[in-house]
Amino acid sequence: MRIYSLFIWPSLARNKARSTLQDRMKPLVFVVEAQPEVCALTRQCLAAAGYAVLTYSSANTIVEEAEQKRPSLILTAVMLPDGNGLELCRSIRQNHTLANTPLVFLMPEAAEEHRALALESGGDDCIVTPFSPRELVARVQAVLRRFAPAGRPDEPADMIIDSLAMKLYVRGAEVPTTSLEFRLIEYLARHRGQVFTRDLLLDAVWGDLQFVTPRSVDACIRRIREKIEPDRASPSYLKTIRGVGYRLDAITTWHVTSNEGCTCTACTTPIGPSKVYALPRRRRTAPRI
Repeated sequence: MRIYSLFIWPSLARNKARSTLQDRMKPLVFVVEAQPEVCALTRQCLAAAGYAVLTYSSANTIVEEAEQKRPSLILTAVMLPDGNGLELCRSIRQNHTLANTPLVFLMPEAAEEHRALALESGGDDCIVTPFSPRELVARVQAVLRRFAPAGRPDEPADMIIDSLAMKLYVRGAEVPTTSLEFRLIEYLARHRGQVFTRDLLLDAVWGDLQFVTPRSVDACIRRIREKIEPDRASPSYLKTIRGVGYRLDAITTWHVTSNEGCTCTACTTPIGPSKVYALPRRRRTAPRI
């Protein structure tokens, strides 16, 4: 009897983990639309522009889903099977967690008073259907740019993260990092001021890489502190929250450079604050030998 074994090349596993990480770092857009044709077209256009898209045909679970997954933007139709988009918008604006989430209405050609009512209910923009793919992506990018973090022009940045070139600058000096260290500091910067457990960071940054433990996060954090902290004994940027995890303090100013003037998909997709939250899963450990 022959016994066949399945072997996955390490390079394939790394490529899979890398693609999974890239999907998690894409800005997440919720599309709430009951018409399958409009929903499919919207998803196709946004996915081609570099967004992660989740579609829903009704509004009954949107608030709960948004609290869990934290989308960067919500696109919703006005008329829905179980209510209307105006009521959904008001519910989101009254939710303390989601109040600042950008929301754009998809609506058929309507009178000025209807568009004004949509904006007065808390919407940030209106897109009239049928729409062109170019207009849809341009309006989504414009809304996300308005919500992107930016410091005052006269405020020097403590930390500059160039996501395109994968370079880190701290207090005006370039700091060399490994790709893993850069992904971790970038992820924390996108969620600065928020506390993450080690397992959450493993899922968000390490992805599906095998043979890693929560202590892998500690080792990476220690190396980053050696490079960015003026005093490693008393960190001023990367704080340890005992019994919980780590936090990059909000006192850090985060600027992200971009290729201004370039119109390719990679450069026109906004590099705003990613609001994708990794869900905890069981702890991964190295196999016993």
